[in-house]
Parts: sequence; structure tokens; C-alpha cells
Amino acid sequence: MNTKYFFPSRISSLAKLNRMLTGEDYKGSKFFIIVDENTYTHCLPVLISRVSALEQAEFFEVPVGEEAKSLEVATQLWGALLDSGADRNSVILNLGGGCVSDIGGFVAAGFKRGIRYINIPTTLIGMIDAAIGGKTAVNVENAKNQVGFFHQPEAVCLHSDFLATLEPKDLVSGVFEMAKTLLLCDKPAFEGVLKLASGSAKIPLDGIASYIPQCVDFKKSVVEADPREKSIRKILNLGHTFGHAIESYLNEKGQPIPHGIAVGIGLKCELYLSVKKLGMSKEIYDEYCRTLHHLCSFPDITLKDTEGILSYMRQDKKNADGLILCVLLQEVGAPVIDVAIDENEIRDALLKASKF
Repeated sequence: MNTKYFFPSRISSLAKLNRMLTGEDYKGSKFFIIVDENTYTHCLPVLISRVSALEQAEFFEVPVGEEAKSLEVATQLWGALLDSGADRNSVILNLGGGCVSDIGGFVAAGFKRGIRYINIPTTLIGMIDAAIGGKTAVNVENAKNQVGFFHQPEAVCLHSDFLATLEPKDLVSGVFEMAKTLLLCDKPAFEGVLKLASGSAKIPLDGIASYIPQCVDFKKSVVEADPREKSIRKILNLGHTFGHAIESYLNEKGQPIPHGIAVGIGLKCELYLSVKKLGMSKEIYDEYCRTLHHLCSFPDITLKDTEGILSYMRQDKKNADGLILCVLLQEVGAPVIDVAIDENEIRDALLKASKF
């Protein structure tokens, strides 16, 4: 299935979405909107006022953040859909960040063996990553994305005005996902984002938003080449082998951090190993570290912490034959997938992560 992408132009992306939903393909469809507390307040009124096709839609609210991504929440949503008379012609619209699109896509994939859904990302991390590609998942026992489906959205609607509703930490999270994407494909753009992000106390929205189409186009091309992550799509996991484990471990400790910031720390670890194992330029690593430490702070990682993080890395779904596998870089734009890293290398990288 070819996902449609609606970018703002002389016609707004929401107007394009309305045109699609009032078309013949959606005649007689029931619409259900999944929101969290933040998007219910800040984004749902905008969506309803701009998309007349959704005036009679029902909405379901899920918890904010990773708490939404559970089998319990999915079961509640399936029950709510059944109670509301949803059928195989119904459509779910996910209005929110990555957690909303993950749980909404998961629910759509499982309901009636798969119904249509549309992502309307409201965060930077959602616009450039989570809403694209059809990977849907829930967490199990603090471990990230352990149960899920590949189920492509009918459309992704990118309304960049929603970025103005974000808290600074959520914008920072998106910047790290953007840096990850551009490390895979475009050194000047990667350096441009770092310069924008570290150039002042406040990240400039217009400047950062100008890189969204490039990030979307790159991820879209990778997904189309490898929709079920058998080969090239694995490059999109750069920063995530470490990042997911750090996020899960800190959540277990009661010190949760946003997903994108965990990926940012994971990127530091994997760039460090890229220098050591593949000879990547240390200048790239140093430049990235300066931006990372300008944008966020995080707790020191002790030797005891490395063992807890390692326990999550051993569960990573990308592992094979008992080996922990990682994406590393030879240089910007030259990723290498399935690089085996031993546990002492992991400990070394983690202990360096909290220091500059």
C-alpha cells in the first residue's frame, strides 16, 4: 500500500486531508480519533475546525507518553471501538506524538484483522520518524516495542504549526531523531541542524521545520525499499540499540527521560564506537557531543548502571545468534548494519556517555 503524505503548501495539509476523507473511498466510514491529554487540549480543536469530515468523529484519550503503549490500553481501545460500532470500514486517526501513533497503529492493525488508520503527528519526533513506516508496537515489562505489527498508514498529515505547542524537552527529542536521520544521508544538513540547535538558548522552530521534508523523504525511500526491515531499513536503528536500553533502564529506576533524548545519548555511544571500530572521523563525534551537552543533561552512568542497561540490550529484538548488533557509521552517509559489539565495548561506551 502506498501511504499518502500531505505537506503544507499553498493549500494546507489539513485541507488536503479533508479532501481525502470526503472522497468516495471514505464514504460511510466511521472516524475515531486517538488523542492524549496534551493533544486533546492543544490540537484536537484545530483538527476539528479545519477538517469538516471529522465533525461527527468520536475520540478516545490515552495516557501521555510511554504509559499509552501497553496491551492493557490496546485492549481498552479495542473494547471502546466495539462498543461504538466500529467495523472494517472504520478509520482511526492518531493525533499525537510517537506514542499515540504507535498505540493507534497497533490497535488498527489488530482490530478486525486490520483497519485503515491515518497519522497526524504533532511532535517533531513524530513528524520525521514515528508516524512514518508502519511499525506499530507496545512495550512489555519496561522493554521497548516488544510486541507489534507492520501495518502501513493510509496517510500521514504533516501540520507543522503543531510544533508550537511543544515543551522544550519534546522539541529537543525531535532534534536528536533529526540528527540521526541526517547522519545517515547528508553531512551539510546534519551540521546545519547542529548549528541551529546549539546556536541559541531557544531552538528556532522555522529553521528546524525546514528540514522536515528532507527527513520524511529519506525515511520514506528507505521504508519503500525494505518495508519489513530485512536489510536496508535497519539503518534507521542508528542510536536505538543503546537508546532503547537506556530509556527502559532509567524508566525502571524511576528516572524516565524522553525517547528522543535517550536516542541522543544512544547516538553518542554509537558514534563513539564508530570512531573506535570503523574509523569514523572524531570531528563528527566531537561536534555532535558539543550539541548534545548544550541541549540536555542526564545522570552519570555508573558501572552498576551499565549492567542494568546491558540486561535490556541483551533483549533487543535486532540481536541474532546471541550477539548484540548495532548500526555504526564509517562516515556520515555510510552506515554499516549488524555490527557485533561485545559487552566490554558496550560498558566502555556507556561510561563515556555521561562525560564530555
